[in-house]
Amino acid sequence: MDSARQLLDELMGRNRNLDPTAKAKKLNWEDPEFCQYYLVKFCPHDLFVNTKADLGQCPKLHDDEAKRLYDEEPRNSNKKRQYEDEFLRFCNNMVNEVDRKIQKGKMRLLLMNRSDQSPSSQSPYVSRQQEQLNVLNEKIKKLVGEAEEAGHRGDVDQAQGLMKLCDQLKDEKDALVKSTESTHWSMELVQAQEKQMEVCEVCGAFLIVGDAQQRIEDHLTGKQHLGYSKVRKVIDEMYEIRRRERTESEKRRSDDERRLKYDNGSGSDRRRDERYRRPSREDHERRRDERQRHRSGGSDRDRERDRERDRDKDRDRYRNRHHRDRRRSRSRSQH
Repeated sequence: MDSARQLLDELMGRNRNLDPTAKAKKLNWEDPEFCQYYLVKFCPHDLFVNTKADLGQCPKLHDDEAKRLYDEEPRNSNKKRQYEDEFLRFCNNMVNEVDRKIQKGKMRLLLMNRSDQSPSSQSPYVSRQQEQLNVLNEKIKKLVGEAEEAGHRGDVDQAQGLMKLCDQLKDEKDALVKSTESTHWSMELVQAQEKQMEVCEVCGAFLIVGDAQQRIEDHLTGKQHLGYSKVRKVIDEMYEIRRRERTESEKRRSDDERRLKYDNGSGSDRRRDERYRRPSREDHERRRDERQRHRSGGSDRDRERDRERDRDKDRDRYRNRHHRDRRRSRSRSQH
């Protein structure tokens, strides 16, 4: 019933059962009925459907309109930050679990390789065949000795009978040797295949080294591998975004502190900064006029006009500096 209700809500809208004259409730992405994982990036319950890592069906609602409202919310929102923290916590738990699975798989392969290399790992069937070969060798040796003794006694019929029996035992020995060699070869092949196993570093599945390309592609395009790969990639991206935001915030804070220190500094610091600042265009023009006036030795009217121009320039500079100080004090009070 819950899944059917959720499907109808996604297809027909949340207000499908309301009266046409009734006022619909305003959509709010902070409502607890919405899946917070789906609002942040995606819902992990949708990644591993019908796989060994299936998380089951999500009990919350996946609404695209709520996701759009969530994306429009500023990043410095506390609620949005909490949703991102919860999403990262859930994804990190998934990744930590699969990492433990990968480590267990590697240890398992290591123990299998060590047991295969030990001499005590021989199959009991092979040891039983070896015992039969030893018994046949002893019987053949004994029959050959009895046939030689019968030949020395001149009993030709008994010697021929013993040699025929000896030939039969030799044929049985050859058949047993061939079966032993084939069994040993098959066991070596199985051991070689087990030694060439490896563990996928993304999803923890067991793979065969040098397997067919089609099977490798099937694994790489499978739901489980793609799901864990997507989770790992999203975690790295979100941590990278947070790192950049933290760096930018620290840079802005340092700039504000340096600006505040300059605004609250002493008059000698400001004079030193003004003394070492780069001359403006007005300073170049004023110096050029002074040089020309000294060279030409103009009349009193020219000197009066120059003084009037200098006073106007000083008045403009004082007005500009006054406005600049007022702006700085206003910004400092706002800060």
